[in-house]
Amino acid sequence: QVQVVESGGDLVQAGGSLRLSCATSGLTFAAYAMGWFRQAPGKEREGVSYITGTSSRTYYADSVKGRFTISRDNAKNTLYLQMNSLKIEDTAMYYCAAFSLPYAVPPSLDQAKFKYWGQGTQVTVSS
Repeated sequence: QVQVVESGGDLVQAGGSLRLSCATSGLTFAAYAMGWFRQAPGKEREGVSYITGTSSRTYYADSVKGRFTISRDNAKNTLYLQMNSLKIEDTAMYYCAAFSLPYAVPPSLDQAKFKYWGQGTQVTVSS
């Protein structure tokens, strides 16, 4: 049984930083590209970033490029998202998920092609 647990969300002031973690179990973690997604109140869930299984490739949405950094530790089966220079518009529930195919590079952050979603962790950025 695959389990995915996000953590690290918090209330932070604009301009601050947070590091999110996504711990997994029951998954051959290193075989799967992993992605971060977020959903703000009243909005649809959107893709933030993904990283391939070997960390050879990363992708970022334009809205977070240059501010967020995705990384992973395959020995710990854990995915990370370092978020710097946070903006009020970054306020959202953040989710991680695994790409549906092992040893593959996601063509995009199409969430329909990701699976094994966690419950999310709340990030709130205040002014």
